Amino acid sequence: MKLNVIGRKITVRPSFTEKAEQKLKKLDKFFDDAQTEIVLSPQGNRIRVEMTVRAGGVVFRAEEECDDALTALDSLEEVIVRQIRRNKTRLERRLRAASFDDYPYEEEDAEYEVVRTKRIPAKPLTVDEAILQMNLVGHQFYMFRNADTNQINVVYCRKNGDYGLLEPED
Repeated sequence: MKLNVIGRKITVRPSFTEKAEQKLKKLDKFFDDAQTEIVLSPQGNRIRVEMTVRAGGVVFRAEEECDDALTALDSLEEVIVRQIRRNKTRLERRLRAASFDDYPYEEEDAEYEVVRTKRIPAKPLTVDEAILQMNLVGHQFYMFRNADTNQINVVYCRKNGDYGLLEPED
């Protein structure tokens, strides 16, 4: 597993990186070749730790805010393992199937049920117009055809109140 630890406005100690490598060795049995990115950033007198694991075309992501980075790391490892367990049958095709044999999971695989389908016209808008439209309808996200690139994009409202843009990548 490849590990990349990033500190934003904070210095990452080598001891934290070593502990992270030890913690992530437990996840090696699920992945053939995975890339993990851990981002640490201060949030007042607390620290926010974000973990993203990319493997086999699947992305696992979790974040935690604690007083101590190592405590947050412990919690994040549990969250990622829980995500893997929850989606065990769907992931067996992409990850090491044999790794699930001796690893029980606590939740039954739920079937995803689409309860509503909505068709919308994908009219060309600028990003600013799409954000305005999203705010007018009171949603957390809005799909639109980007007037600049003529591709389908999604704008969304982030937890901190900022906006994000999802663009397709070839």
